[in-house]
Amino acid sequence: MAASPTLVIGTRGSPLALAQAHETQDRLVAAHGWAVEHLPLSIIKTTGDAIQDRPLSEAGGKGLFTKELDIALLEGSIDLAVHSAKDLPTTLPEGIVIAGFLPREDVRDAFISHRFKSIGDLPQGAVVGSASLRRQAQIRRLRPDLQVTLLRGNVQTRLAKLERGEVDATLLAMAGLRRLGLTDHVTTTLETDDFLPAVGQGAIAIAIRAEDERVREAIAPILDAPTGQALAAERAFLTILDGSCRTPIAGHARLVGGELEFRGLVLRPDGSESLEAVRRGLPEDAVALGRDAGSELRSRMPPDFLKA
Repeated sequence: MAASPTLVIGTRGSPLALAQAHETQDRLVAAHGWAVEHLPLSIIKTTGDAIQDRPLSEAGGKGLFTKELDIALLEGSIDLAVHSAKDLPTTLPEGIVIAGFLPREDVRDAFISHRFKSIGDLPQGAVVGSASLRRQAQIRRLRPDLQVTLLRGNVQTRLAKLERGEVDATLLAMAGLRRLGLTDHVTTTLETDDFLPAVGQGAIAIAIRAEDERVREAIAPILDAPTGQALAAERAFLTILDGSCRTPIAGHARLVGGELEFRGLVLRPDGSESLEAVRRGLPEDAVALGRDAGSELRSRMPPDFLKA
């Protein structure tokens, strides 16, 4: 490879997406000593960014945040695409692969409210805003007396709507708040034992063209193997359940003492019922662990389980 090759980094234009792209850029500079000018960002607006008036589940699901970046990759106008791992669909277009993941951030969700300290402190009928079916279902499971409403937009937009009093509370990913320097807004951090995160939450995924060995070699030093093992289990679980933005699914894997621990959850959209599976095993068996957990839950779900 040349001493300082040019690699074009594709990203969405939201503040969080740009923070993640800059983290990728900075890690490549640190790993190789390259000039940042040789790692330009190409900002691409996606269909998901343009839709703000309805849930993504009604508009086409997770691929809305990746389609335009996928096209740019396949056309060669960018060399790698930086994604929030939880935004990636279970199946990528032919010719594109996930090369790996950066070290994972905090996987937990944050409860944010200007008047109440926790979900338990919210009065009956309080309004909680969220765009995530997973969060909506888990809130309803904990507090069926609350009103849960759609709250779309980037992190700053959602915080502004909360500030204006459009909702009494919202939930956001701790990872995004940390990357944006906005953790001062956090009221309470929700532990994973009580509130399971989305598959891939907190992880930054790097997608490349499948046959592009030049880019694969360049990004190899910045990828994190434990995060990759955890995400392999989580995404295998999601694939078996055919998970998308239309499905309230949660899943989290982590390495503990050399063993991979996985916990998966699927809920009725109204939170009235949930099914859980737990697996432990060797990290090299991550895909099998996730698939097995997903198969168990799929076999236990009644036919109407995912209906609202």
